[in-house]
Amino acid sequence: MDRRLTPANDRVAASSLQGQVAATTFTDGTPAQIGQPVADLCRAPQGARDRQLQFGTPVTVFERRDGWGFVQSGIDGYVGYVREAALIASADATHRVSVPATHLYAAADLKSPDRFWLSFGARLRIVSAEGAFFETDQGLFVPKPHVRPLNAPMHDPVTVAQMHFGAPYLWGGNSMQGIDCSGLVQAACQACGIDCPGDSDLQMAELGTALPPETPPQRGDLLFWKGHVAMVVDADTMIHANAHHMAVAYEPIKAAILRIEEQGEGPVLAHKRL
Repeated sequence: MDRRLTPANDRVAASSLQGQVAATTFTDGTPAQIGQPVADLCRAPQGARDRQLQFGTPVTVFERRDGWGFVQSGIDGYVGYVREAALIASADATHRVSVPATHLYAAADLKSPDRFWLSFGARLRIVSAEGAFFETDQGLFVPKPHVRPLNAPMHDPVTVAQMHFGAPYLWGGNSMQGIDCSGLVQAACQACGIDCPGDSDLQMAELGTALPPETPPQRGDLLFWKGHVAMVVDADTMIHANAHHMAVAYEPIKAAILRIEEQGEGPVLAHKRL
């Protein structure tokens, strides 16, 4: 079983895993959501970041222990540990942030105090409207043009990826504050209603249709290397979050293929069409 997708540790496991894993306690878990702009999802308490979860991400909490929650994301099934302080009561989101970033305000007034920043993709429950703002279930206010109903997805993953141009590269990052290659692809796909796992190897296995070698790339195609993924913008250009530029950047496809192979990271492993 892939530990990234298996809600089990040495003490507790999801009820659905009875008979498949060893654990002292099996539980259905309890619902919660992320209540901070961005929370690291770590492979162990105090451990390395695997991914990040944004504000409003629904999670199932299987254990709370020593200030950490053992959780599974309700968006992509990724499992790990988040700081317990990042967890708040669950609420059914109605909208997502659909611009690169926004703020939540104390009142429906752009001059009122901004309470915190949210990135593209953060989820909110809207309960009412006042002037140019929507009110959230927490009594904070977000500009109406900055959000989009969850049931009204965007249509072009490439356009979403291009919205992230210039965002700094961050290993395991999932926001405009910092994002990596698979985080960019996931943000682009999920905003368009396409289910998408969190890591590039899982994306290569699950997304799209594999194309024969030498197939001309077209907009929206995905190119996979070992540990890396990029999205095709046009026949000659791709966009990807990468450590070479330390940012989300455009790069000529042919030049990037040569550069990546020369760096020792090997050839393209798969060319897939969404």
